[in-house]
Amino acid sequence: MELAGRAALVTGGAHRLGRAFVLALAEAGMDVAVHYNASHEGAQSTAADANELGIRAIPIQADLSQAGACDPLIEEATAALGGLDVLVNSASLFESAPVEEISAADWDRVMALNLRAPFLLSQAAAPYLRAGGGAIVNIVDLSAFQAWPAFTHHAVAKAGLVHLTRVLARALAPAIRVNAIAPGTVLPPPGWDGTDNAGGRERRVTARDGQPQDAADALLYLLRADFTTGQTLVLDGGRMLL
Repeated sequence: MELAGRAALVTGGAHRLGRAFVLALAEAGMDVAVHYNASHEGAQSTAADANELGIRAIPIQADLSQAGACDPLIEEATAALGGLDVLVNSASLFESAPVEEISAADWDRVMALNLRAPFLLSQAAAPYLRAGGGAIVNIVDLSAFQAWPAFTHHAVAKAGLVHLTRVLARALAPAIRVNAIAPGTVLPPPGWDGTDNAGGRERRVTARDGQPQDAADALLYLLRADFTTGQTLVLDGGRMLL
C-alpha cells in the first residue's frame, strides 16, 4: 500500500504507543484521526504535532467500552478525513488482579475494550477499507502467547484478538489485509520500576532495549507489505526465546 495521501484512524492515539503510531503515519504522509476517550489534552497535543508534519490530524472522542460508540467513531473519522484506508486498533486496558478477585464486571470491562471494540470497529470500517484496498492492524502483547496469571482477563482478551486477526484476514480477503503487532517492553507502563513480578530484569537476547519507534516501524512495514496478512509480528527482543 502506498501510504501518502491516505487516511487512517488510530484508537488510543493520544499517548504512548498510540501517539507513536499517529506520528509515524503522519510522517508517511497519511491524514490521521486521533481517537481518545479521556485524554483530551494528549489527543490535542498529538494531533497538533502530527499537523506540523504537513497532513491533517483531528482528535475524536469516543468511549469504546460502549458498543454503541464504535459505528459513530468510524463514521465521524471517515467524514472528517474524506475516506478511510487504515484502522489501527491500539486502545486497550491493562488491568491486573488475582484470578480469585476478578469480578464479572472486571471481565466484561476488559473484554469490551480489548476484544469487542476491535471487532466492532473492524466490522464498521470494512466497507470503507474495502473500497480502497485498506488494512487493519491490531495491537496485542506477549500475554497473548504466555500465561500471565496476574493479568488473566487482559491476556485472554489479547489472545482472542490474535485469533480475531486471523479470522478477519480470511473473512475480509482479498480486499482488506489484517495483521497484528505484539510488542514486548518498548515503553514501560507508568510507575514501572524495571522489574517483573519475580523481581528480575525483563529478559531479552538483543543488545538494546525496545523503543516505541520499533512498534511504529513494524506498523509501517505491515501496511506496505501487500503479500502479508493474518500474521502477528512479535517485537520482544527475543524474550519468548528464553
